[in-house]
Amino acid sequence: DEKNRQVELSEKGVEYLSRFNNEPDFFIMPDIAVSLVEIDRDTDLTHEEKIEAKEKLSQDYGVKSRRIHAIQQLLKAYALFEKDNEYIVLEGEVKIVDEQTGRVMEGRRYSDGLHQALEAKENVKVGEITQTYATVTLQNYFRMYHKLSGMTGTAETEAKELWDIYKLDVVVVPTNRPITRKDEEDLVYKTAREKYNAVIDDIVRLRDAGRPCLVGTTSVEISELLSRMLKMRGIEHNVLNAKQHQREAEIIAEAGLAGKVTIATNMAGRGTDIKLGAGVKEAGGLAIIGTERHESRRVDRQLRGRAGRQGDPGSSHFYVSLEDSLMRLFQSDRIAGLMDKMGHKEGDVIQHSMVTNSIERAQKKVEENNFGIRKRLLEYDDVMNIQREAIYKKRRNALFGDRLAVDINNSFTAITSELAHVHREDGDYDTFRLDSIRLIGVDPEMDAAWFKSAPVGTVIATFQDQVLGLYDHKSKQVGERILPEIKRVYAEHGHRYKRIVVPFTDGTAGYNVSADMDDAIKTNGKTVMRDIEKVATLALIDDAWKEHLRNVDDLKESVQGASFEQKDPLVIYKMEAYNLFEGLIGHINSQVTSFLLRGSLALASEEDMRRAQAAQSQAEAQRRAQAGRLRTNNQQQQTETQQAAQRAAQSAGHNGPVQRTQPIVREKVVGRNDPCPCGSGKKYKHCHGK
Repeated sequence: DEKNRQVELSEKGVEYLSRFNNEPDFFIMPDIAVSLVEIDRDTDLTHEEKIEAKEKLSQDYGVKSRRIHAIQQLLKAYALFEKDNEYIVLEGEVKIVDEQTGRVMEGRRYSDGLHQALEAKENVKVGEITQTYATVTLQNYFRMYHKLSGMTGTAETEAKELWDIYKLDVVVVPTNRPITRKDEEDLVYKTAREKYNAVIDDIVRLRDAGRPCLVGTTSVEISELLSRMLKMRGIEHNVLNAKQHQREAEIIAEAGLAGKVTIATNMAGRGTDIKLGAGVKEAGGLAIIGTERHESRRVDRQLRGRAGRQGDPGSSHFYVSLEDSLMRLFQSDRIAGLMDKMGHKEGDVIQHSMVTNSIERAQKKVEENNFGIRKRLLEYDDVMNIQREAIYKKRRNALFGDRLAVDINNSFTAITSELAHVHREDGDYDTFRLDSIRLIGVDPEMDAAWFKSAPVGTVIATFQDQVLGLYDHKSKQVGERILPEIKRVYAEHGHRYKRIVVPFTDGTAGYNVSADMDDAIKTNGKTVMRDIEKVATLALIDDAWKEHLRNVDDLKESVQGASFEQKDPLVIYKMEAYNLFEGLIGHINSQVTSFLLRGSLALASEEDMRRAQAAQSQAEAQRRAQAGRLRTNNQQQQTETQQAAQRAAQSAGHNGPVQRTQPIVREKVVGRNDPCPCGSGKKYKHCHGK
């Protein structure tokens, strides 16, 4: 479906792939909920067999889900994305081209495996799958600002969207000087071949008249096609597209000279005026030729706006064919019928305001459709935005230390309350004790009989006090244990270093924590535990949030099927996303509590340190001895070489000093895609390698 940019596998395709893989149920996804209930109700299975069956079911679901997702992305890559249109292949990499500006979007990659599918399609090296760390729509990003405003020459067509999303009015400011540019009606041809031939003829006519000509295209592919056609006619020209964007300033500087022809994608010198050369104003100014109507009226208006700047003369007109994507999807049948009634012949053209208005109506339909997509996307992101603000608040507390102690105390309280409440209701002390040791590493100091008879609130409060007391004691122990080592390092290296790295681990995960030595000594080691809390909490929140984003993306795809049941996918998405977020908060609380209670300093013992120092001293002695032997051998070889050279010079009649040949030093060759040695952080080809 090209209109809605969607692709689905047909029944014949499903049948073929199922037969090809010799698996009839290749595309049939198991109903997890129903299957799990059936396994639990099966009385013939033992407890271990039930666990094994559930794991097998989960694995089967995961394999099929990933397989279907991969096929879906490959279908998109082959059916909806065209090379030199949505992307280009440059230096063995697939690079995205911005649809609006025509520029390469450096460093950007499609998500969810789509970029890997495009790389497989183009037979280039398949890169790593990207992991989303954070997401935000542009709309919610702009809403973060207290004040919003802007200036552009093409906002009038987007006035409704700007009001609906941001409550911003669009005010049209009159031009400084009257516009003298002549905007002609569109020229409509039946086929693309007729259209491009007419474009070339018009370029030749304008060039002979001494006018510069800017030819706008919608893709890299069309710009290169027109370039080949001009070369066949022997016409000099410049091409400006995503592949030659480094020469943009140079090309635009020449674009206004008399008889100059420039072919450009949508990036045609945006944000700069094309300066007209001598005699160009008298000849009629800059001529704009559009080879196709863009889906957005704004882009077409931006192209027209390249001519007639500051009251200068100029002209613009668009060449359109019924084979163009916009016409083919929206208006081709109607205009084709009109052309047939008029007895169309090869090369005939329609030019009328009615046709131009019809094309603009088609553009408006596309804009409305795209606005609807963006608005729907915003409705989904509004759900995530509430969650995002809550998580980012926790993250800021961890990053800067503000209210971190409160957050950690809340995490401890939530986990201990849940543990004590659930098991107190069941009255099962043994399970409570085992779960407490397993989840947070704390052995409750309670009597089993008292646990069963005491009120729930009392049990919860007692357990909380015990856990918080244990953690306070542990925090003091960490400071007391690390303080002597910090003092030793500070005494030996304090003049060189301000911070020290403290390793902290719970046996499964570990973090190297940077601690300030001055603060640690002044507070007797108390700030070290605060630094550990910051690093651990921040890392655990980030890991959990990344996994949550992946789950939410999967949810967004899965709920779309609800529309077939006459249900609103957005409503289901809101409910399920809330459940996922509750699970996320519980997971973060559990991970933070467990890590801080189980964790310990990963410091080597004194015996290990002595062994390491002895091994280091021995290695240093061996290195020095080897360096001494090498120096002795080099000196002997140098003496022998000098003596041989003197004997050779004397035998040749020379008694003067021997000229020593300077060694050739081969510098490391910097690759075009390597970081620039100057330290700017840019690639060498974009910095000193230009």
